[in-house]
Amino acid sequence: MAYDEGLAQRVREWLGDAAGVAEKRMFGGIGFLVHGNMAVGVSGDDLMVRVGPDGTDAALARPGTRIFDMTGRPMRGWIVVAGDALVDDEVLGAWIDEGCAFAASLPPK
Repeated sequence: MAYDEGLAQRVREWLGDAAGVAEKRMFGGIGFLVHGNMAVGVSGDDLMVRVGPDGTDAALARPGTRIFDMTGRPMRGWIVVAGDALVDDEVLGAWIDEGCAFAASLPPK
């Protein structure tokens, strides 16, 4: 599956030159890692966000979200935000910040 390069570019712009951030092609899309830990990714028109197991329920209560399930097995601690819920840069940025904060809380890889 191809990914929305426009959305990926918006993620890049939001992240700027943040320390420890790297890009990696994965899942047919592109992932953004913080110190080696996946934080967010773009797959198709959607944003994958790593919120952690304790943040999943709150994240799913927000507009345009669903559980991340690529293979028929939901990934614990991950959600997907529909592209049409990310029109506003501040909404996108809040999701990116949340994913980066969780990734940064993990031991570096």
